[in-house]
Amino acid sequence: MNIIKYKGRDYPHFQAEGNASQFAIPFAKHFCKGHGIDIGCNRQEWAFPGAIGVDLNFNDGNDAYNFEYEGLDYIYSSHCLEHLPNWIGALDYWTSKIKPGGILSLYLPHYNQEYWRTWNNLKHLHNLSVEMIKDYMEDRGYINIFHSDRDMNDSFMIVGERPWPLQI
Repeated sequence: MNIIKYKGRDYPHFQAEGNASQFAIPFAKHFCKGHGIDIGCNRQEWAFPGAIGVDLNFNDGNDAYNFEYEGLDYIYSSHCLEHLPNWIGALDYWTSKIKPGGILSLYLPHYNQEYWRTWNNLKHLHNLSVEMIKDYMEDRGYINIFHSDRDMNDSFMIVGERPWPLQI
């Protein structure tokens, strides 16, 4: 088995290969249907199936804080939010682009993976938790919020349905 050793702990090697989304997609397919985007997919081939990829790597003028799409059935994002300087502003913006009844689906690093903590991985600007994201969603009026705990990719998934009226 290929492993990574970090500060005396062992982690599966696949955690360093990118494309964490592959672990969340089978579950997200149950929630994310219709017209949607995948923010931060890094490569179009890693994007949620059927979604339009939004990533700085695409050099098309779209990014996490400014994209041309609206009235979306869903926004899916995997291992992106922790990289954004203003994660709350990003989520507020994303929420405004999802139509009422649409889905916000997030897959994020779990605090358990030491390398992904902000002081060990300077690409990560935030250590987010299920509780923080759930509290945000509840505060913004999201309904039907479901989440996992830490999975074998040391990540968690959370989905919620956008409310009507919008509560930002």
